Amino acid sequence: MPPHALKRSTLLALCACVLVAQSMVAAINLLIPQLSSSSLHPSHTEILWTVDAYVIVFASFLVPAGALGDRWGRKGALLTGLALFATGAATSALAASPALLITGRGVSGAGAALITPATMSILIRLAGPERRAQAMASWTLALGLGGMLGNLGGGLVGQFLTWRALFGAMVPLAALLALAVALTTPRTERAPDNHPDPVGTLLLTAALVALLFGIIEGPTYGWASPRILGVFAAGALLVAVFARHALRSRTPLFDPRVFASARLRATTLGMTTGFFGLFALFFVNSQYLQGVKGYGPARTGVAILPLIVGMAIVPKLAARWAARPRPVVGAGLALIGLGLLGASTVDAGTPYPLYACWLLVISAGTGLSMPALTLGVVTSLPADRAGLGSGLGTSAREIGAALGVAVTGTVLASRPGFAEGMGPALRTVAVLVLAATALVVAGYREDTDPPRTRASSPAPAKEPVG
Repeated sequence: MPPHALKRSTLLALCACVLVAQSMVAAINLLIPQLSSSSLHPSHTEILWTVDAYVIVFASFLVPAGALGDRWGRKGALLTGLALFATGAATSALAASPALLITGRGVSGAGAALITPATMSILIRLAGPERRAQAMASWTLALGLGGMLGNLGGGLVGQFLTWRALFGAMVPLAALLALAVALTTPRTERAPDNHPDPVGTLLLTAALVALLFGIIEGPTYGWASPRILGVFAAGALLVAVFARHALRSRTPLFDPRVFASARLRATTLGMTTGFFGLFALFFVNSQYLQGVKGYGPARTGVAILPLIVGMAIVPKLAARWAARPRPVVGAGLALIGLGLLGASTVDAGTPYPLYACWLLVISAGTGLSMPALTLGVVTSLPADRAGLGSGLGTSAREIGAALGVAVTGTVLASRPGFAEGMGPALRTVAVLVLAATALVVAGYREDTDPPRTRASSPAPAKEPVG
């Protein structure tokens, strides 16, 4: 397919899809007080699962969803994901019980797992080598904007509407996006040699569910509790069984030996690190602005908008340096860590403009590093496995996000109050980000072999369109 196949209308439609899918990760957080006092009368555990169900299902299904799109057709996977996303949103909007609300969130998460890798994979296939860096910069911007607009939308809904309105609005929005995709997005080549691996899919999904459950619930039950240790042990065992199955299978979901690539290891660690820091900030931001500064939900949503500035401007500049990813990634991740160190110094008397400056530093670091990291993961695999590469990368992001919230929550819980705990929590995250950055820079070296030689299976001579 020629490089000019990526039209502006296609790029906008695909980026809008990933933006909406990512927005629902963050939007629910600002509606927790309203949900707690709603007619559903959810328990504390049910509130946690309302927040977590989307993230757990989303992150756990990303890898098999990406592989599914590669095999059966990426456009079809995207349209199916939008349908599932809308179905889950409608279920949540009409829920008469907490169980239905949680179920709807999980169904939407499954839809998001199909949407996210499909959008990136289509972009990679349509853009061509010379435009991939720019396409990834736009895709990464959409991902970041999703988190920002999720905070803004959740704040506005919490201030002026009801929580049901947030979910209800997603149904016609998903329908409009499906229409835009149907009209603007061509079908791309499939990879018919990528055969289904139901056993591997089940093992890997179960392992990721166990890992994410342990990370998310660790602060609640205690990291040393039998429940959490048992979940982590089960997750590790499932990973080991998956690896053994994949190495013996003729048609694995993916070959674990792809991680022999230093570039792939470094880029996945880099994406985990970036979202680890970013979601730690998201976790404390609303509590700081509302609980310490006294802002309302809508003003809180608006107050985090400086994060958009760096994410909007810097990726376009970073695309010019796509040929030198190592310094770009190192500088970007270091800015995230330094911005978090700066944000750890704020208190009730800190002027908002100073706080906004630290948000801008974190934003610039995210905008600088994420496009290069995203492109690095995808190009570490052959082009016909772009959906799988996208799933791996986005799984790394979501695991990093869950870890950021978990570590921050654990440090906060050890302090007498939020105001006393915010600084130590952000400093802890910042130090971990900077340490991980050193590991990423050390491991992020240029591979001399072309990506295709690192694949578990060669690309077919001619791929059917689907």
